[in-house]
Amino acid sequence: MSIEKIDLTQRLAGKVAVITGGASGIGLATAKRFAAEGATVVIGDMDVTAGEKAAAEVGGLFVKVNVTEEDQVDNLFDTAYKVYGSVDIAFNNAGISPPDDDSIETTELPAWQKVQDVNLKSVYLCCRAALRHMVRQQSGSIINTASFVAIMGSATSQISYTASKGGVLAMSRELGVQFARQGIRVNALCPGPADTPLLQELFAKDPERAQRRLVHIPIGRFAKPEELAAAVAFLGSDDSSFITASTFLVDGGISAAYVTPL
Repeated sequence: MSIEKIDLTQRLAGKVAVITGGASGIGLATAKRFAAEGATVVIGDMDVTAGEKAAAEVGGLFVKVNVTEEDQVDNLFDTAYKVYGSVDIAFNNAGISPPDDDSIETTELPAWQKVQDVNLKSVYLCCRAALRHMVRQQSGSIINTASFVAIMGSATSQISYTASKGGVLAMSRELGVQFARQGIRVNALCPGPADTPLLQELFAKDPERAQRRLVHIPIGRFAKPEELAAAVAFLGSDDSSFITASTFLVDGGISAAYVTPL
């Protein structure tokens, strides 16, 4: 096919995509981008009102899911398969960053465990559920939301969040290698700080904390959810057919910077 005949606005036509945390932030922006590129979108989220609104917006399906519960995660992916006939893309994106996850000196075990369950255990459960369908199809793309903190140390730590994202990165790399010969790609999206409700809530309470982060980003601002959605759409599409087990950094240069430009 000549390049003139490729319709890039329909890169995802015919593909069924499952997104966790799809009712807001990066997940919602990605749902919109996927739909715009022709995908059928299944949104999994805890928030029924926002989830149903998001699904209606993208002409897809909403399934309520607590991503820490194995049976609910299985139901999400099985429902996508039963209704639409395949699971081609899994964007395992649900995550939390609660205020009681802070320095290791002050973060207690219940706070640690809750973040591990929502951020890491859920990705394990979602990957397992997606792979059951993708292995049968011998095709698929899994994108797991890690973070730039999976490869860098922060002096203003959210210790469990950082550890959970490191786990997501390592697991994604291993799955990418393990399933490569079966036509399945697995990549870890590593966003820099993004201008989402999660970040706004954290930084509205503490502008100094926001500034301490912002000063390290060469581009000089936080990411827009739509910019991350564009990266996820690329990883979900056949344009990234030779990319797997990658640490896919979309971080405004933060991980490469020693000092930022004036």
